[in-house]
Amino acid sequence: MKQRRSIRLVAGVMALGLVVAACGGDDDTPADSGSDSTADDTADAGDTADEPTEDTADMSDDMSEDSGDMSEDSGEMSDDSGDMSEDATGVDLSGVCPSPLVIQTDWFPEAEHGALYELIGADYTIDAELMTVTGPLMAGDVDTGIDIEVRTGGPAIGFNSPRVNAYTDDSIHIVYSSFDAQAAAWADLPMVSVLAPLEINPQIIMWDADEYPDVDTIADVGEAGMTVNVFGGGGFAPYFVAAGIWDESQVDPSYDGSPARFIAEGNIAQQGFASAEPYNYEFVFEEYGKAPKYQLLHDAGYQSYSQTLAVKPADVEALAPCLELFVPVAQQAIVDFAEAPDRANAIIIDAVATFDSFWVYDEGVATYAVNTMNELGLHGNGPDDIVGNMDEARIQTVIDNARLAGVDVPDDLVAADMFTNEFVDESIGF
Repeated sequence: MKQRRSIRLVAGVMALGLVVAACGGDDDTPADSGSDSTADDTADAGDTADEPTEDTADMSDDMSEDSGDMSEDSGEMSDDSGDMSEDATGVDLSGVCPSPLVIQTDWFPEAEHGALYELIGADYTIDAELMTVTGPLMAGDVDTGIDIEVRTGGPAIGFNSPRVNAYTDDSIHIVYSSFDAQAAAWADLPMVSVLAPLEINPQIIMWDADEYPDVDTIADVGEAGMTVNVFGGGGFAPYFVAAGIWDESQVDPSYDGSPARFIAEGNIAQQGFASAEPYNYEFVFEEYGKAPKYQLLHDAGYQSYSQTLAVKPADVEALAPCLELFVPVAQQAIVDFAEAPDRANAIIIDAVATFDSFWVYDEGVATYAVNTMNELGLHGNGPDDIVGNMDEARIQTVIDNARLAGVDVPDDLVAADMFTNEFVDESIGF
């Protein structure tokens, strides 16, 4: 037994900015808002998120009361979870997990979320008003006996951080998170990550290769004196300043997601996603028509896990019987999506088209995203042969970097508080 413990051009510059917006933010800095939602999490929670219904609260109470009775059975079932990488038969989540199992993401459907959509069976439904995708939760080709509901983030939740909604809507079981944001919000809205679908954060700093042919790294950006246009409230810019990589005067936190300034000026650096912006600037934004040069934040020493699956601390135990079975299913979905993404990408594209919002997404950018994630190791194992587990020393460095950057992090916060690998099946990996 395992150890327990994109796109189509839209009218206007603003719409273009929103198209690429998610590719530059984190779960506390919605790409289009340009605001520091971490600071506003608590104040905005009551105004911008739906209150839990009475039925939802009852369901949550029942689930918590039943969790002790299920633990013994679920432990026996989890002995077989290591076999899922070869044979997913016999994975039954009914009676153990809530149905639907609700996961709140940080943005519109996109390939960076592909493992979640890999879990959704063919008989799915899309709610254009609520911006949700719901269907049978699958372990490979096998129905696990419950439904999964994937909720859109960003404007669909008032640009809240997903954790805000987790604390104001008890129907949400799992949310997207990142460790730098978790550390900053720990005092008021703590979350515990249970799985990291992406081994490496897709975030980058990019620049025009023709304007700066000798700039190869984020440190070179600092030495060249370039203005760095970023969203306000992100954790990496203060870190690069504190570490002496950038000067504070270089950082311009006015980025609004629009490509207009980067295209017009040509002499600035800008944040983005490796799995989206290079494609968009070369093939979508025709007035630019070339791929920018970039470096991953990860390769520059800022190695926070992004878009993890996280739960409230109390739910680590309350949902434990479910998580013991669900997390290995999700691990296998990461591998399956990376190797054969077409079905999940089709669901993503269908959902975006049905939502009929400013966000658009097509097969070109979806294919580019998966290829890039595979090539750069964004999809991948850690230093071992396991997919989705998290490294304590790496997370502690994120906390230390936050303190170095002057982020208000509790003095007693340590990495072990913010994550657990107890539900990860060590037999599943690339």
